[in-house]
Amino acid sequence: MTDSITTKRQLVIIGGAEDRDGDSQILREFVRRAGGIKARIVIMTAAAELPRDVGENYIRVFERLGAEGVRIIDTETREDASSSTALEAIAQATGIFFTGGDQARITSILKDTQIDTAIHQRFSEGIVVAGTSAGAAVMPDNMIVEGDAQTHPRMEIVAMGPGLGFLPGVVIDQHFSQRGRLGRLLSALVQEPAGLGFGIDENTAMVVTDHQIEVIGEGSITIIDESEATYNNMGEVLKDEPLAIFGAKLHILPHGYKFDLKTRQPIVNQSPVANVSIPLASTNI
Repeated sequence: MTDSITTKRQLVIIGGAEDRDGDSQILREFVRRAGGIKARIVIMTAAAELPRDVGENYIRVFERLGAEGVRIIDTETREDASSSTALEAIAQATGIFFTGGDQARITSILKDTQIDTAIHQRFSEGIVVAGTSAGAAVMPDNMIVEGDAQTHPRMEIVAMGPGLGFLPGVVIDQHFSQRGRLGRLLSALVQEPAGLGFGIDENTAMVVTDHQIEVIGEGSITIIDESEATYNNMGEVLKDEPLAIFGAKLHILPHGYKFDLKTRQPIVNQSPVANVSIPLASTNI
């Protein structure tokens, strides 16, 4: 039995398009945290349209980085999510990796199944859970299912649905800067009582250890704290009308910077950074 006092809950949440052929910094960090050359990794391909091709690509990367064992769990139906072979693989794993694709497929196939329960149990015991693109989107308890990008915030541009709940109380979006998703993330935050939104750039990850986040990779993470916003007009507008948001805080964190989920403060050299509040009005985005 794992000691609950010393167990750390670890997530590696990737904005998509991570480097798989070069130094593979982000996937390297995942393997390191999952046990290094003793890592036993299970690849979850539920999101992928071509699960075998996607899974074999990650097998190649993880084996190149020295993982002791790598297995694919391909679940095409909810019936597959009670496979004894899959459950045995999860019981032996030190790291679980959710691939990209369609996040709605992940939840429709896996949520509230035996595999879902098993992964959460192993996560509580200290194994590392990672996900890229769609695999990142499912990490909160409420996720962005789909939405329009490169537009100002409106209720109609984003659809929300249940996630897998590894990191509750937040909203996560990926491919963030590359696809211009600021308006989409703001729209999601107004609809959900999460308060904190994380927009993760491509080839960038937020590595979560208990309540602390560290940014790694070549891009940045945009953090929006809407918990102390002074006003929004959600109750006054129709679905296709612009949202206004006053008093939300915006943080941009590149590689090496940290963020404390409890205090909602960025960290530099283990010291909280002074808050800089940037009012965000939808008509100016």
